[in-house]
Amino acid sequence: MLQKVRSGLTAAGTTARVLGKSGVIRPHSPAGLVRGGLALRSWGLGPAGGFTAAARLDPHRTAVVDELGSLTYDELHRRSNALARAFADHGVGSGDGVAIMCRNHRGFIDASIATAKLGADSLYLNTAFARPQLLEVVERERPKLIVLDQEFAGLLEGAEVDVRVLAWTDGPTEGPTIESLVASRSDADVPPASRHGRIVILTSGTTGTPKGAPRSEAGLEAAVSLLSRMPLRYGWRTHIAAPLFHTWGFAHFALSMLLGSTMVLRRRFDPESCLAVATDERCDSIAVIPVMLQRILALPAETLDRYDLSRVKVVASSGSALPGDLALTWMDRFGDNLYNIYGSTEVAYASIATPEDLRAAPDAAGKPPYATVVKILDEAGVEVPHGDSGRIFVGNGLLFPGYTGGGGKELIGGLMSTGDVGRFDADGRLHVEGRDDEMIVSGGENVFPKEVEDCLARHDAVLEVAAVGVDDADFGKRLRAYVAVARPVTEAELKEHVKDNLARFKVPREIVFLDELPRNATGKVLKRDLSTE
Repeated sequence: MLQKVRSGLTAAGTTARVLGKSGVIRPHSPAGLVRGGLALRSWGLGPAGGFTAAARLDPHRTAVVDELGSLTYDELHRRSNALARAFADHGVGSGDGVAIMCRNHRGFIDASIATAKLGADSLYLNTAFARPQLLEVVERERPKLIVLDQEFAGLLEGAEVDVRVLAWTDGPTEGPTIESLVASRSDADVPPASRHGRIVILTSGTTGTPKGAPRSEAGLEAAVSLLSRMPLRYGWRTHIAAPLFHTWGFAHFALSMLLGSTMVLRRRFDPESCLAVATDERCDSIAVIPVMLQRILALPAETLDRYDLSRVKVVASSGSALPGDLALTWMDRFGDNLYNIYGSTEVAYASIATPEDLRAAPDAAGKPPYATVVKILDEAGVEVPHGDSGRIFVGNGLLFPGYTGGGGKELIGGLMSTGDVGRFDADGRLHVEGRDDEMIVSGGENVFPKEVEDCLARHDAVLEVAAVGVDDADFGKRLRAYVAVARPVTEAELKEHVKDNLARFKVPREIVFLDELPRNATGKVLKRDLSTE
């Protein structure tokens, strides 16, 4: 009993310290605090309660800046009230699903908050999915209503959904739009729903049909975990370049409820435009996926020199590993502001690499944040000695409960598998060596593609690289590497580079040159497409 009390006091102290440092604990009017507290009690800690509380605490703070202009937290609150009434009029109620297929703009946010206020579930559709994938997901999840950008209307033809609402329009329209629905309903407060809505984020689908990973409210502990190793501050202006439908983009949408952030959004990513937006909008932080950093650094030096990112204190990257020496290249150019977050759709987050971690070990995934447990287990589920490789298992407050279509991830002792293999180094940093299903045995030796990919990525001619296992008559399996290059280089030169840095059996059997690697909207290389070539 005494131990539980001590643990509770320690947790409360850590929470207060982290939230105080981030500026969340700050002076507010007593009336604002009461109104915000009542909102959270009535609506919960998800988008419905979080954004309602933010509107009551700081109504005139700018919440969103997109290509249409800006909205305050109060305007977001009122718009979502009106939109929730409209959705309800179209048959959406507590426990129903609303599919959202939007790029990064206010429509995504309007729809998310309105859906939450009805106690309905938000299903986020990947804007890069092909039509068969989308139709399969919609058939499985059966949303009551779809909110989509006009450009995606053709992809969802044939989907059995009664109501479609356009979020972003590029020309003449038929049927309801978010703006027409908002304008036609009262923006007065709506009554709290009988349940708290869930959010459903889809897996990337790189290895098969996308699966739905549902979550209820994240809670305060998850935010404290991220903030314990990533110094975001209250009131910052954050350019969310990562797709909002992706776990990492959505995380910053969710953090904005707590941090009172101004979310700076653009519908499409362009490397130079990203720098321009961060500069022109006076952003304090940027949320990206690693391929965005690669594309920015591939710009000509004279282009990079035109932009001053000295105001940017945090560049938060997640979604895939940082290849080669990308971290060092970024920080040498823009300063020590890069934070790399390792996790997955299912476990959310596992570790965070700070600039200090990345300077010491550029390929490191960092250390577990507050209230997060990471263990390396062998095939029998036993923890391996420190420094040995094994399967990565994670425990935190955001583990998903299982896929919407059934099934889930392996659980051992309350810890969930990420599907990756890794190890801890002598300084306690996690290193992810690759997917457990990507390892090949070549001539009796275990080979992970990621080690070879990182080696090739360090060659100054290589822009991007991916490696896959292929059958080999002599070794059983060998690697085939695919590269996109910045200047002429021969296959023999690249093989020699690997041979000079890694064991001979890790040299790819062949290297294929491509203009660019196939990727999905979240920047992950589609290795399944490569392995069929």
